[in-house]
Amino acid sequence: MSVSQIELEERKTGKDLYSYQKGAINKIFKSFDESPADYHLLYQLPTGGGKTVIFSEIVRQYLKTKKKKVLVMTHRIELCRQTSNVLTEFGVDNKVVDSKANLDDQAEYSCFVAMVETLNNRLNDDKLDISDIGLVIIDEAHYNSFTKLFKFFSQSFILGVTATPLSSSIELPMTDNYDELIVGESIESLISNGFLARAEMFSYNVGLTSLVVGANGDYTVKSSEDLYTDDNMLSKLLRAYEERSKGKKTLIFNNGINTSLHVYDTFRRAGYPIAHLDNTNSKKERAMILKWFKETPDAILTSVSILTTGFDEPTVESIILNRATKSLTLYYQMIGRGSRILENKKTFQVIDLGNNFHRFGPWGDNLDWQRIFRSPNYYLDALLSDEELESNFRYEMPDDLRAEFGKSKEVYFDIQRTYVESIRAGESSKVVLERSIAQHAKICIENSEDVYDAIALAKKLGDDIDFRIGRYTKCISKSTFNFVEWLKGEYRKKLNSYLRTNFDEVFEEIHGYPPED
Repeated sequence: MSVSQIELEERKTGKDLYSYQKGAINKIFKSFDESPADYHLLYQLPTGGGKTVIFSEIVRQYLKTKKKKVLVMTHRIELCRQTSNVLTEFGVDNKVVDSKANLDDQAEYSCFVAMVETLNNRLNDDKLDISDIGLVIIDEAHYNSFTKLFKFFSQSFILGVTATPLSSSIELPMTDNYDELIVGESIESLISNGFLARAEMFSYNVGLTSLVVGANGDYTVKSSEDLYTDDNMLSKLLRAYEERSKGKKTLIFNNGINTSLHVYDTFRRAGYPIAHLDNTNSKKERAMILKWFKETPDAILTSVSILTTGFDEPTVESIILNRATKSLTLYYQMIGRGSRILENKKTFQVIDLGNNFHRFGPWGDNLDWQRIFRSPNYYLDALLSDEELESNFRYEMPDDLRAEFGKSKEVYFDIQRTYVESIRAGESSKVVLERSIAQHAKICIENSEDVYDAIALAKKLGDDIDFRIGRYTKCISKSTFNFVEWLKGEYRKKLNSYLRTNFDEVFEEIHGYPPED
């Protein structure tokens, strides 16, 4: 059954709960009743499914039925305040334990909301009485910053909630800290029943072999910025936006502030309404930018990972992943920012410029969370490397460019297959690029009236040429930067020379008559 906007708004004020939310609450309370008092339970539910609503109702019911207090932990101050507000809507009087909080009145409260670092300081200073805390709820439990606090709550029931029960550190798997995982409603089920919007995915193949993996298991900011601030990548981003998202409210995620600033400049020069946001902005600046973004229909907001959690703007229509990540959690968090449903919004677009789609599969795939929880290394080890991913790519012309080659039935040329065939025939590997140039020339001539048109078309084949050179250099196992760049330049020169020398002859072969003078 589809959900109306009114029903969605009712959920936000805690007036009603959906059946799957009630089902989750019943399972969790069953665990309260059947498990030891110090049991560690993990609950998974996709972004947009209402995790905060569920645990707020759990807090409300727990305080009514148990004679213990509750502590809710978050990893960011924005989530602290949002959680406190939702608890208040559910009739739970709560105290936020932040750096400025006066704890003289703590005895008057049965529920506390705290950020992990602040709480750690207060507990080490013995400023907060936790002797009567029976339930600890951990929001975004996949972050490892929480585990250092577990020693303070050895006698409490711990309930972790997350959209992705995969630890942010492969060295600290979640199964080490939690006894059991309860898997909630799947993304596909939430989409089918009208609770989430469906993602329309568009992937643009990107060469990532220059990226470096850091100590945290993900790509370093420096290597990402070197790649994504390159003029070719910025042009690819702008073109992807214009092809798929132009006029739509769009969030662009980057890995690095410098990249986001380059994106901002690129879109500003192109005349698009865009703002940049990062963690150096003041609270006032952040509020102004988010207000502008909310109120501007075709707004573009470029940022680093600051908006992956604690940010809810249902009017977002397009997500651009202008970065690569090895984190399944981050992949789902970024895409989830567009999944909120509205009465006139049933789908949203995702443009992937980091091969993330090929690495993790479509957003909404029914992942086996139980298996991932029990054996995270098995899942992580099965992910393809960037080299393996890129070896399976096939270059696809953008729609607008493909239209300019509309008279050609096929524009793709398989470098790898041609290389294998040439080696088997005892030919030099050089014939591979010669045949590629001849095929490129043919499709240019097929769609041109004269040699000048053909040369103009050839200039638009830059991405295809670079892709073919990349494939070729892998085949011959020679891929130093200088060699690859030289080869790209030589290819372009030879293609133009081929067109000038052979245009009339090829034109006549194609059409059966010579070109007009």
